[in-house]
Amino acid sequence: MTAEEARRGFLDWLAAERRASPRTVAAYGADLGQFLGFLTGHLGEEPGLAALARLAARDFRAWLAALAAAGNGAASRARHLAAVRGFFRYLARRRGIENAALELLRTPRKARRLPRALSIEAAGKLVAEIGEEAETPAEAARDTALFALLYGSGLRIGEALGLSVGDAPLPDRNDLLCVRGKGAKERLVPVLPAVRRAIAEWLAHHPDRHSAAPLFVGVRGKRLAAGVAERRLRAFRRLHGLPEHTTPHALRHSFATHLLAAGGDLRSIQELLGHASLSTTQLYTAVDEAKLLAVWKTSHPRAG
Repeated sequence: MTAEEARRGFLDWLAAERRASPRTVAAYGADLGQFLGFLTGHLGEEPGLAALARLAARDFRAWLAALAAAGNGAASRARHLAAVRGFFRYLARRRGIENAALELLRTPRKARRLPRALSIEAAGKLVAEIGEEAETPAEAARDTALFALLYGSGLRIGEALGLSVGDAPLPDRNDLLCVRGKGAKERLVPVLPAVRRAIAEWLAHHPDRHSAAPLFVGVRGKRLAAGVAERRLRAFRRLHGLPEHTTPHALRHSFATHLLAAGGDLRSIQELLGHASLSTTQLYTAVDEAKLLAVWKTSHPRAG
């Protein structure tokens, strides 16, 4: 059996037994096709199953190097390698073809992008003035409450839009908000008095204040879509000359970055954001260090 025939058998198995989506099957097929094409040139002939079993770690590394030379980034190379590993696991189970060399390879790791926060001034301007661009007083109150909540409590846009009227933190209620985050995990986040007042003002315009109704709704009374909020913010940032990374999620980054800069505890910020791992929250320390380094480079007389 040729490696190409084994590839087709693997794709059929993915579709029929693993019930993988057509898109997944197509992606695996393309990645494996590229791998086998490389081997044909690398080995000087079309590989069979015996040739696959004999591949050494240096052969796999040569393939990954060829991918990098062709402009594939770390994430793309990691995806290709995952496809090849899946293919070899299938060969081991179905064809008895073992190759331990794959275990010697490290998965390419892409550099983690630092969160891009707004300045304190830009975040404050956004929350204070975004309602001025609305067409009606109700939309103005809604937009002000929504973006104040994103910045004031560090919520994801989906978490904020998933709230119901009964969840709303109000001036005469507890100042903690129960948020359902990723994986349906719940966490408590504090809500500033100014944010609670903004939400109360929005509720005065709300068309349906039943406790089960969505807290943030659109013009038709349905739950507000994230795309609508993103378009509002996009129009505002362009009108006011804010940076292109001014998005709803940037307000969450700004919440964490500004807390950390003010002396906030990293573990507490992790709990407020709902991060499963502290390593994710630690990215914000890198942001702070990058700002300090930028100040040093521009201000210190010996920096040049």
